[in-house]
Amino acid sequence: MELQGKVIAAIAARKGTSARGEWVAQDFVIETHENFPHKMVFSVFGQDRLDRFNIQIGQEVDVFFDIDAHEYNGRWFNSIRAYDVRLVDPASIGVMGAPAAAPVAATGVFNSAPAENNPAPVADNPFPPQETPAEGTDDDLPF
Repeated sequence: MELQGKVIAAIAARKGTSARGEWVAQDFVIETHENFPHKMVFSVFGQDRLDRFNIQIGQEVDVFFDIDAHEYNGRWFNSIRAYDVRLVDPASIGVMGAPAAAPVAATGVFNSAPAENNPAPVADNPFPPQETPAEGTDDDLPF
């Protein structure tokens, strides 16, 4: 999975020793740039990754991560581990997330200007305009 946002916090690194040797992990918090921003805490495990990513507060990053869950004393906990973190050019923020112009409007299907009495049908229009019936013609519509 992938999420783009701004690093707003860096939590102190945790260190320990396991059967495989020394380990280090650090958590970071990013905030998205949506109308209603979301925050996510993710972990970077391993000194080599911490050195390679060199994550700093205030950076715009793309975080590639895996989500997993584990059980401890009858309770379940989520774990979000980043396997890659890439810097993002701040000038490109919002470019990927901006909605594109609707292709329907570009083809001229919907015109904002009022149409003439008998507008020419548009080739791409799935609902071509209907001719209005002349005064006094009967139809069987109840309205």
